[in-house]
Formats: sequence, structure tokens, C-alpha cells
Amino acid sequence: MSTRKGPKWAYRLLGPLLLTTPLFVSGCGSKMAVLDPAGPVARTELHLMELSVTAMAIVVVTVWILAAIALIRFHDRPGHPGPRTPKWQHSRLLEVVLWGIPLLVVTFIAIPMTQKTYALDRLPPAKDPVIIDVTSLDYKWLFQYPGAGIATVNYIKIPVGEPVLFKLTADSPMNTFWIPRLGGMEFCMPGEVLPLWLEASKPGVYLGRSGQFSGVGFVHMVFKTEAVSPQAFRQWEQQVKRTAPPMTEADYRGLLVENTTGEHTYSSYPPGIFPKKTHGFTLNGTMPMPMPDSGS
Repeated sequence: MSTRKGPKWAYRLLGPLLLTTPLFVSGCGSKMAVLDPAGPVARTELHLMELSVTAMAIVVVTVWILAAIALIRFHDRPGHPGPRTPKWQHSRLLEVVLWGIPLLVVTFIAIPMTQKTYALDRLPPAKDPVIIDVTSLDYKWLFQYPGAGIATVNYIKIPVGEPVLFKLTADSPMNTFWIPRLGGMEFCMPGEVLPLWLEASKPGVYLGRSGQFSGVGFVHMVFKTEAVSPQAFRQWEQQVKRTAPPMTEADYRGLLVENTTGEHTYSSYPPGIFPKKTHGFTLNGTMPMPMPDSGS
């Protein structure tokens, strides 16, 4: 008794799909931080990722469908050879489709991507941001609040519903500052100050970390970001001013040592430890411009 066997191309096509399906399914157990936004910046970036993935999925599925159609249509069967067009050379319609559809897809992605990217470089209008000076060290983070004159190490508090302008620099090898649930990452570079604004839409504790390998202690460069109500944030600032010890020059030199440390809080900090002369920026998101020496 003979058994009918399917075409070999079907096994070649379905085999890899069946083998890779468990890999895709295994990643569905928990939600990644970048896919669980807790602020307007992260939410906008997630929408841009969804837009890009959707456009790419349309292209991939279309290619799969066309490949399957070609395999079925031009497949030789016993007694039914596939069609042959040996003298075929050119099709204007096919050229338009092959070039036009990718152009439309790229345009579909590029226009909102460009608009949103430039929009995220600008602070929301009519909102005064909380400013935090961020210094990447080996292997720790120093945060200064110039408005309140306080400082913390390896943790920050921010008010919910208010934009926070981070001014990023480094007193160590170049690094990157990243709070995945609040927005994308930005570089921390010695001799430079780069801006990054983020905002938390709801109270919570969000993990921040370095996004760039910078040495043996890189894995320990994590910090806690606690978003609280604006009233609780102002009360915390006043409490730190009253109860925390001041940061001395010796304390700062200790932070420059290449090691790890826990969380620290200071009611003040020595003047001049954040770069005085560097490349600055304007708050409306324009290109970097020379910043005068504030000490002169």
C-alpha cells in the first residue's frame, strides 16, 4: 500500500518555523521594562517601536505569502510541470510594485519617527522642570539637585507629573544613563553635559542603570528612581536639608575611587564638582552651543 507524501518544500518551510516557535513563546512569560512605560517619553517611544514592528511585520508577511505563492505556482508536480517563461525580461508594473511599496513603508515610518524624535528633544511648554545634575562615576551614580542644594548617591526621587531635566556628564569613562520605564538612554561623557528630560506619570519605584559596559563594576551601576507626589517630593527635599550630613571634599574624593557603594544622602555638596566649562545646551532642544564658564 502506497502512502502519499507532501512536497519536500513544505517540510523545508514549516520545519524552521516549528523549531523556532518555542523560542518566541518562551519570551512571553514576563513583561519587559521597555514594554511597560510609566511616563510620556517612554510611552511615545513604545508607540514608535510598535509602529516600526507593525510596518516590518507587514513586509515580512507579504514576502512569506509571495514566496508561498511562487512555490505553489511554479512547483513541478507529476504530470503537471510548472509554467515556464524563458523569454520574460521586464515588467513595468512589477518594477513599480517592487520599488514603490518599500518606499511607501519607509515613508510611513520616517515621518512620525522624525516628528516624535525631535519633539522628545524639547521640554513640554509652560512647565518648569526639576533639574538634576547627574555624574557617572566608577562604579556609582552621583545626583545633585541644584534647586535644593542637596545630593544623593545611587538613588533619586522625582515628582509625579512634572518633567525632570537631567544634565548628564561623567567623571570616569564614558557611560550611558537609562531608566527603561521612563524613557530612552543618553550618554554621560567627561567634559560634556548632555540633556535628557523624563517624566513619571504615576508613583512607583523604577530601576535605572548604566546601558554601556565601562569596566568590571559595570553590573553594579544601578540606581533606584522613586516617583512620589509633588508634595511628598518637596517634603523630602526639606527633610534632607535638615537631617542629612553635608558632602565634604573628602567625601567626593572617596566617590572618585574605583569601587562600589550603597545609597547616600547629603544636605549640601562642595561647589564646582559639576563641570563649570563644557558644551551646554538650550532647553528648547536645539543643538549644543558653547557654555560660558560660570566661575568667571
